[in-house]
Amino acid sequence: MIKDFKPRLYQETILATASKHNTLIVLPTGLGKTNIFLMLAANRLKNYPGSKILLIGPTKPLIDQYFEVFRRHFEIDERQMAIMTGFVKPEKRKTLWESSTVIFSTPQGLENDIISSKISLENVSLIGFDEAHRAVGDYSYVWIAKKYLNEAKFPRIAGMTASPGSDVEKIMEVCSNLMIEEIEVRKEEDSDVKPYIQEMEVGYVKVDLPEKFADVGKSLQLCIKSKLDAVKKFGYISTTFGLTKSELLKLQSALHGRLAQGEKDFMLLRSVSLLAEAMKAGHALELLETQGISPLYKYFQRLQEEGKTSKVKALKNLLADGNFKASITKTSALYEEKVDHPKLEELKGIISAEIKRGVSKIIVFSQYRDSALKIKEDLDAIGIKSEIFVGQAKKGATGLSQKEQKAILDRFRNSEFNVLVATSIGEEGLDIVKVDTVIFYEPIPSAIRSIQRRGRTGRQEKGRVIVLVTRNTRDEAFRWVAYHKEKRMHRILNELKSRIKLDKKRDTLINYVDKNSKSMKIFADYREKGPVAKELSDKGVSVELKSLPIGDYLCSSRVAVEIKTVEDFVSSIIDGRLLQQLKELKRAYERPLVIIEGSNDIYSVRKVHPNAIRGMLATIAVDFGIPLLKTADYRETAEILIAIARREQEKGYDDIRLHSAKPLTLKEQQEYLVSALPGVESAIAKSLLKQFKTIKRIINAKEDKLKRAELVGDRKAAEIRRVVDSEYKDQ
Repeated sequence: MIKDFKPRLYQETILATASKHNTLIVLPTGLGKTNIFLMLAANRLKNYPGSKILLIGPTKPLIDQYFEVFRRHFEIDERQMAIMTGFVKPEKRKTLWESSTVIFSTPQGLENDIISSKISLENVSLIGFDEAHRAVGDYSYVWIAKKYLNEAKFPRIAGMTASPGSDVEKIMEVCSNLMIEEIEVRKEEDSDVKPYIQEMEVGYVKVDLPEKFADVGKSLQLCIKSKLDAVKKFGYISTTFGLTKSELLKLQSALHGRLAQGEKDFMLLRSVSLLAEAMKAGHALELLETQGISPLYKYFQRLQEEGKTSKVKALKNLLADGNFKASITKTSALYEEKVDHPKLEELKGIISAEIKRGVSKIIVFSQYRDSALKIKEDLDAIGIKSEIFVGQAKKGATGLSQKEQKAILDRFRNSEFNVLVATSIGEEGLDIVKVDTVIFYEPIPSAIRSIQRRGRTGRQEKGRVIVLVTRNTRDEAFRWVAYHKEKRMHRILNELKSRIKLDKKRDTLINYVDKNSKSMKIFADYREKGPVAKELSDKGVSVELKSLPIGDYLCSSRVAVEIKTVEDFVSSIIDGRLLQQLKELKRAYERPLVIIEGSNDIYSVRKVHPNAIRGMLATIAVDFGIPLLKTADYRETAEILIAIARREQEKGYDDIRLHSAKPLTLKEQQEYLVSALPGVESAIAKSLLKQFKTIKRIINAKEDKLKRAELVGDRKAAEIRRVVDSEYKDQ
């Protein structure tokens, strides 16, 4: 099934392992991980004719690349291959899934389709997880892999990455989440890989931080020190020297945990606020040292704008801090003077020299969007054609849709401009032929990202990597952190290769599936596709993701459930959302319910007087008559929903209808009223209205005439007449 492609020895060796075991394939960028998957797909289709192949990647540009590789090298009718991303409507994805043999998909939409049973993984003989280092925490890869092992008749998993991480715990988590049984790792120095590695020149260009920058930095350092000195005084740290951002985050998380357990000491609350201030000031210092005045100025502007309306004390205290205010004033003056980081001049000089010597494609990586915009602006000013390549738009920030991203990459491949200025979105897997030079605007303290950045060059010809470093700043520290993490990663992988022999007889039925749950249906709002919906799906419940105007879950035609974490429950009291939601629930459904999920103390998560919370609890229970249930976590929430759905649907309330709190049109109001009749869901309501034209005629119609409407049979017609004709009894 393979055409126009001759496998290399290391690819065949890895294939031999991956065809027999779930395998994590760790291979330097540009050495053909997708081609190994291509051969593995052919192997599985040969052994399991009629099965499906699924390759999952995190972004649409990557999905397009997989499709192109298979189109060029796989003997298959192109109509039997399909791309499924969030841009494809769910109904269309279902059709594509049923008609295709090889499917390329992003994980989020696929996860939704699996939850709502629009697709089944039963007949998939191979799943590939590209950029497999993402398979940690609650990323979609994790649940999809678990579900696949539960459903597939003949499962096989291939995880692929150039860099799985530098911590043994993280690598083991990836292996565990993807049910990995073997690791195949190759380094650039390995004998079977070395002949295919292109020469890569790596150089470091160092600059000095200007004195005016150092003056701003002193104000920020004094600000940070004052915050940490106060935390030390309260006894939560023993030193203020050399604390990293990750250490401060861990400390802040630990203090938040104590608050969640009900501890409400002033020193504890103040320390949490002080740490937040210190980290904001630390971020400003990082921007100054590694990026320049323009990104720092824009950051200060955003903080000041946010401070006008924010009620967060940490931000207000920081903006009132004398040292922080001094740094803002000094930065504004430098911005007006158009003073900027010496890296920018070095960068322009390097790029100009590269273009003069015939280099046609250069990628500049920058950590921040503001820096990327500034770099493009400066390159444009000296006549160098460039484009920025960033992720999708965030609040108040520049962004590109996936369609725009693809268009820019195509233009770059076609040499319509010389320089692609990219943030982290450009680091993963983009196959751009003949990128001559990659420039790091700053070192990054991550083995994964450093490897990914370097891997954009030296794929087919000699490549060059240039890293800009500011002396005596965190730039230098980050350079060595990444270097040592990369060395540690390879050492850990070699050790794990001999230890990873996981139990091949493991029970793949990860969750107990209640057979009685399979006949149940629960509607979930498509925005609530988190752990509760996944747990319901794992338990065998038929979950339908819908746009629910009211509630998060519908367990029957009369029970709508609003689920709130402890934190969200208290927040919704403060901002007034809760009362409106309760009114809509009560108006639309006969048996509404509120579930509060989480083990935190409800009186400690926000600075709200306990009486305000007690008053709201009383209002919900007494004024609205809505029951309140408390659950410990998403698992218990799912079990409660299943218990409710089973009782309701066994009683005959199984015809779930979507009620709208605010019908917008006459048509919607008519459908809403008719759908309230017994046994009448949305499709039947439309059928009745088409047949009888008015609600009055429906109400007056006899049973035999009601049955003329499509989808209305004897039972539904009789039930409608019973409700319409029976005398109301107030009891």
